[in-house]
Amino acid sequence: MELLTEKLSRIFHGLGGKGRLTEKDIDEALKQVRLALLEADVNFKVVKSFVAQVRERAIAAAVLESLTPAQQIIKIVNEELTAILGGGQSRLQPAAHPPTVVMLIGLQGSGKTTTAAKLALHLKHSGQRTLLVAADTRRPAAIEQLVTLGQQLDIPVYNEDTKAKPISICKNGLKKAKELAVSWVVVDTGGRLHIDDTLMKELTDIKKEISPSEVLLVVDAMTGQDAVRAAEEFQAKVGLSGLILTKLDGDARGGAALSIRSVSGVPIKFIGIGEKADALEPFYPDRLASRILGMGDMLTLIEKTQQTFDQKRSEELQKKLQSASLTLEDFLEQLQQVKKMGPLNQLMDMIPGLSRLTKQLPQGLEEKQLKKVEAIVLSMTPEERRNPSIIDGRRRRRIALGSGTTPQDVNQLLNQFNQMQKLMKQFGSGKGHNLLGMLR
Repeated sequence: MELLTEKLSRIFHGLGGKGRLTEKDIDEALKQVRLALLEADVNFKVVKSFVAQVRERAIAAAVLESLTPAQQIIKIVNEELTAILGGGQSRLQPAAHPPTVVMLIGLQGSGKTTTAAKLALHLKHSGQRTLLVAADTRRPAAIEQLVTLGQQLDIPVYNEDTKAKPISICKNGLKKAKELAVSWVVVDTGGRLHIDDTLMKELTDIKKEISPSEVLLVVDAMTGQDAVRAAEEFQAKVGLSGLILTKLDGDARGGAALSIRSVSGVPIKFIGIGEKADALEPFYPDRLASRILGMGDMLTLIEKTQQTFDQKRSEELQKKLQSASLTLEDFLEQLQQVKKMGPLNQLMDMIPGLSRLTKQLPQGLEEKQLKKVEAIVLSMTPEERRNPSIIDGRRRRRIALGSGTTPQDVNQLLNQFNQMQKLMKQFGSGKGHNLLGMLR
């Protein structure tokens, strides 16, 4: 995905430098866009249709005669990408009478079992009581893995002996869900390394028995067109209500995300963007389109912030910022909250203009800086965090030793913190300051 974003950004940047555009300029740019999409492993038919649609709209007189034609074309591309990805958000559909059953299916290696736990956690965070059903008896460790994940996330898991039939486990799991009066049941079914008639029959039998409201196919985005072909086959033989794309953060090409909705006709409902239990996001086509074009995704960033930060504590910190009384103790708290939101490079990608900056930084630099700053502050005593002015040469050496850094690193952090305090006193509002500024 990053490589595609970089190529598209370069193409549109070149258009922006031309001023007014001719039809020839647009054709040349779209030729490059076509190549970039094909290299990203986007389905050929999807690319052909997309480029034709963009060209038809881009050569309109309103665009060619506009004072900002490049911006108009980016807007058109953004809208057409959004359309390919499904247009609007597709949500989970609750059953008329609970519990709502969600059946997860997919090939081995797609991340199905971990996705089941992530989905259950997502439902839990939205206030829904959920039961996980471990019905994947094909892979020996799958049941044990789901039970362990359930214990870690404090979500109940129904499981039986691996010799039990999956259809029987699902049937009994549904009974258990009604006894527990949960709102949702997430069923982890068996997968194989390839699609075969035995697997498909097992899945169709389970579907017929438990009548799920949702049948979601979990596919690995990194497998590109293989993921698209799998979606087509599962849709034809089992019938799907939605897709979950995993490992989207590791998809260097991005073709699966841009092809799968259009080719299979099945909406993407969630995307996996990391290994952590909360690294599953509802899928918004317009937001991914913006990310692909390097335009950021502020709405998702705001939602992550709201989920992570305590509102009352945030207001207290804001008052401290305004009165220039923020301590290193408060700063450490902010730092730890930011780490909960996910990898820093992912957060920066959501901020318009910063996604390009992250590509210029050495891999993992931001995370290393965060860890270094956290280690330095943790090596200080509570008194030193509240009143950094008492930190003399002897204390600096002790802090550096305890954090595995150098006295110069400690000095740099203290100097930056002092500068921030001076700025807060100068402006009074705390605006214009942020945590990232401390890491420059």
